[in-house]
Amino acid sequence: MRTAYSVAAVRAAERELMDRLPEGALMQRAAAGLAVSCAQLLGRVYGARVVLLVGSGDNGGDALYAGARLARRGAGVAAVLLSPDRAHPGGLAALRAAGGRVSHDPLRDLGRADLVVDGIVGIGGRGGLRPEAAELARVARESAIVVAVDLPSGVDADTGEARGDAVRADATVTFGAYKPGLLIDPARERAGALRLVDIGLTPPATADMEALQHADVAELLPRPAAESDKYRRGVVGVVAGSARYPGAAVLAVAGALRGGAGAVRYVGPAADAVLARFPETLVHAGPPDKAGRVQSWVIGPGIGDESGALEEVLAADVPVLVDADGLRFLSADRVRHRTGGTLLTPHAGEAAALLGRAREEVEAARLAAVRELAERYGATVLLKGSTTLVADPDLSVPVRVNPTGTGWLATAGSGDVLSGVTGALLAAGLAPRDAGSVGAYLHGLAARRAAGPEGTPIVASEVAGHLAAAWGDVVG
Repeated sequence: MRTAYSVAAVRAAERELMDRLPEGALMQRAAAGLAVSCAQLLGRVYGARVVLLVGSGDNGGDALYAGARLARRGAGVAAVLLSPDRAHPGGLAALRAAGGRVSHDPLRDLGRADLVVDGIVGIGGRGGLRPEAAELARVARESAIVVAVDLPSGVDADTGEARGDAVRADATVTFGAYKPGLLIDPARERAGALRLVDIGLTPPATADMEALQHADVAELLPRPAAESDKYRRGVVGVVAGSARYPGAAVLAVAGALRGGAGAVRYVGPAADAVLARFPETLVHAGPPDKAGRVQSWVIGPGIGDESGALEEVLAADVPVLVDADGLRFLSADRVRHRTGGTLLTPHAGEAAALLGRAREEVEAARLAAVRELAERYGATVLLKGSTTLVADPDLSVPVRVNPTGTGWLATAGSGDVLSGVTGALLAAGLAPRDAGSVGAYLHGLAARRAAGPEGTPIVASEVAGHLAAAWGDVVG
């Protein structure tokens, strides 16, 4: 599992480690790892042109010491000092001793660079870049490979927010532990490829954020035993679709069946469309509480203004996933008083409506939005988007971020498929946080499979069709 820790937690761990090391040893470890990563990106160090964008903090010192190591290997290294009087003195002396120099014509040096190291602002920085630094970052991006030290300057390490201009890196070399902002857009997109350098840090026992990996998902996935029947595997109830949107019902049922459900009970007006595609579906005219035994409910995709079934579903003593149109009729008080687990799966626009604010605000501060929704509704919340986040109503529990997402999922109906597969995992007994995390992981893998290595356009039904293969990717 990839774990991320807040700036405060990382700072505390760094202080504890520095108390046990000779002065400057921690910075030297970071600089060594940074220099190795830069050398790997360059391929050939001797004769390469490297420019360091150096701020006044420790990140500037890391960049200067790394530049000195590259200069000793034959690179031509120039340092652009954004605060000359506050540049790290030891790092600057080391660079000069190794044959590096201070740039007196930054734009010219950047225009000729093979690689630029962003050491402008550290993990404690807040707000966007100042105009001078923003211009240098823009020129660097246009002319060279850009490597960020710890995180791209101008983004918030704790939240991933970018309040103004920020560096857009090809790679980010971070030290000791991942920071939450590196895993959340818009910062994640600006970080490029992530490289973690071990500097001997011992992070706290509890992370602020988690990203599941294959092994974690494989451990959580439910698998039928020899004595399993459809009820032991889990029966999902699906309330979805309408005369206008029958396809939403088909896609949600597809996700549930392909997501490992023992059976699916469908309640709604799109029964004919569902049976035409999936004759194994158990259909019922409704109401939901008369449909038969289920271990979870999925409600909302494509139901339009038909909100009558929502109260019956919420009254059930089983986990309930509410998506799409179902979210429009939710009462926070009603959800908070449920006895079964509840999972809400809004996209940014739906989350904005639930919070009473603009969509742009949610997209700019995704972590804050998902936490606020989870706390307000007393429910687990899966916030869909370029980085899908899953927050527990207990805010001491780490937020999970899905690492398998792809832009090809930005297609009509993909959320309906996600609701179905996640509902199947709920019916199999996974807790809402685990079901949401694993469902999003499989959903992303299936989309990647459907798009193929060339990244061809896909539709939601193709994503559903690749869910079984995605499952196999994890457990195989």
